[in-house]
Order: sequence, then structure tokens, then C-alpha cells
Amino acid sequence: MTDSRNVRAQAPLAPGMRPRPSVWEIGSVICGLFAFVTLAVWGFLAWPFPWNIVAGIGAPALAILVWALFVSPRAVLAVHPFVRALVELFVYAAATVAWWSMGQAWIGLVFAIVAVVLGALNGRRRLA
Repeated sequence: MTDSRNVRAQAPLAPGMRPRPSVWEIGSVICGLFAFVTLAVWGFLAWPFPWNIVAGIGAPALAILVWALFVSPRAVLAVHPFVRALVELFVYAAATVAWWSMGQAWIGLVFAIVAVVLGALNGRRRLA
């Protein structure tokens, strides 16, 4: 006898509809937003006056551009999942280094652990 009582049939989604995001996907989005805000805070606080505006706007803008090109669900460039993971890791590492350079190593360390765990769980789900 098979264990089919635990399997539920799912109706196909209507055109234009997407499946509900999982907890891991929502956590990954929150980590990405936190990384972008971190880069903006770092840019505005870590540099002297004329350069803080450039770094405060430029650092998160560059990270958002790279994220949109390679990592987002509707990425412009379709790349191998491992390249996507490396780009995602690069953005998270930049935010971690920003916290460390601001003298908040514990915040950077906690963020790095949370971001890597969520990225690994979300990546495993994508590859499955």
C-alpha cells in the first residue's frame, strides 16, 4: 500500500499567478533589503562630507543593480545557480564588511550567519 494520504493534489495556477512565497524566500528578501540599507548607512557614515553622498547612494545602487541583473526572481541575465549564489554571497559579504568597518563586528557576524543559512536553505529548495 502506498502513502498517498499525505499527498495533496494542487490545482494549476491561473495564468500570471505565482506560487506563494515560502518562509525562506521571505527571509531572503529581508536579508537583501537589510544588506542594501546597511550599504547606504555605511556610505553615509563612513566617508567625509562630499564623498558620503556618493557612497551612500552609489553603494546600495550598485548592489541593487547587481542583484537585479543576476539574483532577483526575474533576473535580466539567466546564469547558472552557482553563479547566482556567488553574487548573492558577494552582496551579503559586502554588507558584513560594512558592519565590521563601522566597528559593529557582532552585527556583521550575526547578519552573515543568518544570510548564509537562509541563502543555503533557499538555494537547496531552488535546486530540488
